[in-house]
Amino acid sequence: MAIRGPAGVSISNTGILLICVCVLMLFVYTFRGSISESAGYGSDYGSKYDREYKVSEVLSAAIYLSEKAGRLVKDIREQDALQEQSKGETKEGVNDPLTEGDLMSHRILVKGFMKAFPALNLVSEEHEEESIEGVVPPNLYHPDVQKVLKSDPYIAAEDITVWVDPLDATKEYTERLTQYVTVMACVAVKGVPVAGVIRKPFDDKTYWAWVGHGVSDTLQGLHGSEEGDALEVIVSLSHKGEVEGIAKKAFAPKEVHITGAGGAGYKVVEVIKGTEDVYVHTTLIKKWDICAGDAILREIGGTQTDLRGDEINYSHELDPKNEHGLIATMHDHEKYREALAASL
Repeated sequence: MAIRGPAGVSISNTGILLICVCVLMLFVYTFRGSISESAGYGSDYGSKYDREYKVSEVLSAAIYLSEKAGRLVKDIREQDALQEQSKGETKEGVNDPLTEGDLMSHRILVKGFMKAFPALNLVSEEHEEESIEGVVPPNLYHPDVQKVLKSDPYIAAEDITVWVDPLDATKEYTERLTQYVTVMACVAVKGVPVAGVIRKPFDDKTYWAWVGHGVSDTLQGLHGSEEGDALEVIVSLSHKGEVEGIAKKAFAPKEVHITGAGGAGYKVVEVIKGTEDVYVHTTLIKKWDICAGDAILREIGGTQTDLRGDEINYSHELDPKNEHGLIATMHDHEKYREALAASL
């Protein structure tokens, strides 16, 4: 059967079907954006009209992007292509460097997140902005994330904040103390950290956790350590001497060993591994430094608060500075926190 159109043109059933398909495809293209040629990629892939996202997809992107950025951070250091600058001095009077590793990692992470999740609230330590034209979004279905997935509803984009630290421990990075270097990303929902990624590029290890779902293989079996004859306390290299006095006073008559280390991500991992009992920071610290570790600790039974005992709010609407110090533990959190608070 055929339908006769204008000027006597005959249109067959097949022709009518093709016209309908073309109209449908035009509608989809107009209202949903273009579809990528590769499964798992596309500017609107994983989003619900770019207004709602799933944590599994944002976490998957965080893992892929952190590992990609970490490879570049490592290559730049090994090629001595740092192009080091200075952002000034920290509150403690220590030089705050900026390198090509920081900037390139920032570009990979921020552009990747922006391409995959256009409506996402994104906060990065660095502030360089560039066009995302031509950027290939990350795969949003990481197989290990899928293994631990339980429920995964869409969440309004306005309720999600991703915190990005493109290169934690930059000063140590410039000094070739690469064991301290991490790349971090954290997913917070209504200010609460629900998923975190800590990538150690020079160890080729990725630690991630999704609260209420599960953890990476690298975190399996890690539950910190019970307190021994001496208390192991890890602090920042930049103010080791100051915190050493406070900690020894706070935990007396217990013997206290103080370890100075670079990078908040590194220090949290050491507590999780059981190498250290307590991570203490007594001065201002930025939320992109501590959000990923907070999320991981929540999933594996640890605790991170400020020194007042308050949980930290990671909403993008709030100040990125955490003014009230930090304490992270796997065990006996309140005992250690109260002892420190009494000594400050």
